[in-house]
Amino acid sequence: MSTVVLIGAQWGDEGKGKVTDFLAEKAHIIVRFQGGNNAGHTVVVDDAEFKLHLIPSGILYPDKLCVIGNGVVVDPKVLKQELDSLAERQVPVGELKVSQRAHVIMPYHRRMDAVEEEQKGNAKIGTTKRGIGPTYTDKASRVGIRIVDLVDKEAFPELLKANVERNNRIFEKIFNTEGFNYEEVLTEYQGYADMLEPMMADVSLLVHEAMKEGKNVLFEGAQGTLLDLDHGTYPYVTSSHPTAAAACLGSGIGPTRIDRVIGIVKAYTTRVGEGPFPTELQDELGEEIRKNGNEYGTTTGRPRRCGWFDAVIVRYAARISGLDSLAITKLDVLTGLPVVKLCSGYRYKGEIIREFPASLRELAKCEPVYEEFPGWSEDISNVTRFEDLPANAKRYLERIIELTEVKISLIGVGVKRSQTIVLEDLFA
Repeated sequence: MSTVVLIGAQWGDEGKGKVTDFLAEKAHIIVRFQGGNNAGHTVVVDDAEFKLHLIPSGILYPDKLCVIGNGVVVDPKVLKQELDSLAERQVPVGELKVSQRAHVIMPYHRRMDAVEEEQKGNAKIGTTKRGIGPTYTDKASRVGIRIVDLVDKEAFPELLKANVERNNRIFEKIFNTEGFNYEEVLTEYQGYADMLEPMMADVSLLVHEAMKEGKNVLFEGAQGTLLDLDHGTYPYVTSSHPTAAAACLGSGIGPTRIDRVIGIVKAYTTRVGEGPFPTELQDELGEEIRKNGNEYGTTTGRPRRCGWFDAVIVRYAARISGLDSLAITKLDVLTGLPVVKLCSGYRYKGEIIREFPASLRELAKCEPVYEEFPGWSEDISNVTRFEDLPANAKRYLERIIELTEVKISLIGVGVKRSQTIVLEDLFA
């Protein structure tokens, strides 16, 4: 039995979907433990592309059990759309369970997300407007609605009425916009309750029993470390914790049950939304990397900001989540560049700093300190062994190991499952 946690070690969009899908072959259970449909994972199987937002990436293996944990906020409308899409494509999928303790995204959460973002003006966060933040706000305020409440035919109408009335007062009095019709929301969500009730499970118990039986469990995070509510570039962060500790909280297991933590990073850096980005390339080279890497958000379609690999943030992520190894994705995107750079530190007020600052004002004034490497022109898309990579690519990866102080276990050289170099069996 082995338990593996996968987390993003940059600003998200690192390729977690592909790595989860690849590792799911040896896992028995795949658990999504935080976030909502503000995240998107793209998986390519036999040239067919699948975009998933809520359902764990392992669903594309028909013999796997996939689980949405209590740390996730669930939009049942989106979940239904994803399930219907897989059915329409006649994709044989695994079994899906949803935690009875997961909180439900309601239509007033989505509208609240949009109107609050609009009110911020130039100080906007760059939210996806999917209602994620307001749902977590209600969870913390102890007025949220969980899956177990949604399927309770007696409790749900009363809970919903109180929430609709409270939010309607806010919309009408503060934002001067129309509220929601209680009966319409009730009818819509009672239909979702019928869909969700057969999927509902005690996820903590389910995972605990699987571990007792010696099964391999893979925990899948969304977003990335630098978007963590506590440890990220606050306030330009998500509303949950995309770090390794959240795998325990978001699924209901103890930290002593985790065997390995894998940080997923691109061979360069990207981020979506607002906030400082020290290594961002705002020139033709940045556009070239965006084009070659197809760097557009899975959820929003927004172009991702692209820049060189930042070892400062990855070393920070390694400390925050206790990374055992790195999974490097999209190394192939750098093929053909005459020079490849990576950031080993920041220059701030004339001094070199190696640790990631908490102050965004300080971070915005940091200049990246680069190390340059000769690029490679050889096609690496079919390479299956580290030894067969071009010498310049190997030296680049070796320097990443030196600067982050974390070994590499997987290397992605393309979007397909088969385009993966394995340096370590993570379920051994």
